[in-house]
Amino acid sequence: GCDRGDRARDAPTFAVSSAMDRVLQYNFGYLPPRAGLASDLPLSHLAAEILGPRSKKMKTAAGADARNGAGQKAALERRCVNYVRVLSAEMVQAANSGHPGAPMGCAPMAHVLWSGVMSYDPADPEWINRDRFVLSNGHACALLYSMLHLTGYGVSIDDLKQFRQLDSITPGHPENGVTPGVEVSTGPLGQGISNGVGLAMAQAHLGATFNREGFSLIDNFTYVICGDGCMQEGISSEACSLAGHLQLGRLIVLYDDNKIQIDGATSLAFSEDVGKRYEAYGWQVITVHDGDNSLESLRIAIERAQSDLYRPTLLRISTTIGFGSAKQGTAGGDGAP
Repeated sequence: GCDRGDRARDAPTFAVSSAMDRVLQYNFGYLPPRAGLASDLPLSHLAAEILGPRSKKMKTAAGADARNGAGQKAALERRCVNYVRVLSAEMVQAANSGHPGAPMGCAPMAHVLWSGVMSYDPADPEWINRDRFVLSNGHACALLYSMLHLTGYGVSIDDLKQFRQLDSITPGHPENGVTPGVEVSTGPLGQGISNGVGLAMAQAHLGATFNREGFSLIDNFTYVICGDGCMQEGISSEACSLAGHLQLGRLIVLYDDNKIQIDGATSLAFSEDVGKRYEAYGWQVITVHDGDNSLESLRIAIERAQSDLYRPTLLRISTTIGFGSAKQGTAGGDGAP
């Protein structure tokens, strides 16, 4: 057997160059300036000093705040999030094809998950008790590739430059068996969240089979990011109804509620109360009102979700598609560089 704390090795910190800093500040005035960190060191050094090692449930976060100051840490985290936003957008821009809006809107939730919530080991992507992550809105795969690159999986910067190119390991939708760290092939909307239900069922079955009192061999969580399109599909309704029935408490879905679809506002075709529907399925529903900026709200919501092991959780997170870009808040950022 192995302890999650032992196997959840510290992931490499976000390694980004000073040149990238200059590009981001020149093109995006809203990005926090380096001066706000009181240091000229590149982000890779600052992350190690300010954030400390990644842990299972951010147990080191309070200590890091006390040592370095909450303001300094917050400034660094804003930079981390914005690096993810721009790195994802640059992939789409270089390929002249893809979807930059959702990655830019979902970057805060991805940062929170990978930097301090999920247990994983880039050196051993097949570790059996790793937390599973599914990007149900697979068209937003530039976000997933950014996170896999920044956390040390076998996805290089050159692989990112080959986004959506023939025979690359960064295809236009995630493919299991092609890219290290991709758990599920996703593309057709609703497919990924349904696979997430299946992964959570597998965890529950393995846990019931092998766990013993005081010895939890299999206790991983399954995290899913999905969008409005996934919520509009019938297959997700069927699968999520089953998840509520089976009380899959280790399934946590982060719903990117940006109210935009490819043709415009979701109000053109979608007006139901998604939260009430999921409550009827037997899910816990938690709303995060500022998914663009409030990392602490995201952390608190995830901790609440983790604490209820008898209900799957839907985190309804309000975001702005294409946050920080000229096309933010519009369908123009969904499906166009």
